[in-house]
Amino acid sequence: MIVVTTPTGQIGSKLVQRLLDGDEPVRVITRDAARLDAAVREGTEVIEGSHGDPAVLDKALPGADALFWLVPPDPAAPSAMEHYLSLARAGAAAVARHHVGHVVSVSSAGHGWTAPAGMLSAAFAMDEQLASSGAAYRALSLPFYMENLLGQLDAIRQHHAFFLTCAGDQPLAMIATRDIAEAAADLLGDRSWSGQADLPLFGPDRLTPEGMAEVISEELATPVTYRRTTMDEFATTLRSRGAGERTVQDLTEMFAAQDDGIYDKDWAKTSLTATDFRTWCREVLKPAVDTAI
Repeated sequence: MIVVTTPTGQIGSKLVQRLLDGDEPVRVITRDAARLDAAVREGTEVIEGSHGDPAVLDKALPGADALFWLVPPDPAAPSAMEHYLSLARAGAAAVARHHVGHVVSVSSAGHGWTAPAGMLSAAFAMDEQLASSGAAYRALSLPFYMENLLGQLDAIRQHHAFFLTCAGDQPLAMIATRDIAEAAADLLGDRSWSGQADLPLFGPDRLTPEGMAEVISEELATPVTYRRTTMDEFATTLRSRGAGERTVQDLTEMFAAQDDGIYDKDWAKTSLTATDFRTWCREVLKPAVDTAI
């Protein structure tokens, strides 16, 4: 039995579809079963509730051989660190209580980074907590998601630009969420691995944001430029959208750490995934832009 948290998210939904192609039973934990595809509802056992709730975990984990763990965002949480650790403590205790043998989590690249990194520091703390369960543990250690650009469809269409806080001439490690799901499915399905480790996964490109803009322009057949946003401008935008000061701090620290090279050392040990940025633009970004028109 494989248990999957966040089965309606960008990664979890792709993961469940892959697991359903196999022979092993799948159980999912979701806050709202109505958001699941009909095929997922029919093909899995559904447990409703939060995976931060020990009672929900006690319903989901009996008989489980493996667990996929992802912490969903919660803008109402007092801080990213408190949010990640609250769920991780409940998860680690339940994994130990139910003798779950293998756990795969979604984390961040850059383990060993000591400066404050907001949400990324919270992910590292989560890993330590989940590893304390005693289960065989793999932290999928990930860089910038290509899918983050889908939040900028209006800017790309209307202003022919996308915006990040990082330097335009420095490589930005990236990954497509479908490759994260594939790696997770492989680990959950073939549990011959043991021990506890972080597993950096990067896409095959070493593009700068300016290089990304060139690829986007070619695939969309229209000029698109990269425009760097200052951290103060980014913080102001977050506040204008109702973000509290702790959320602003968590996010600005995260993007500052990205700009300072938190992912760089992992290039030496990363496993390269299949989807390059051009393929992602052709297969995901362009259809999304065309649909939004």
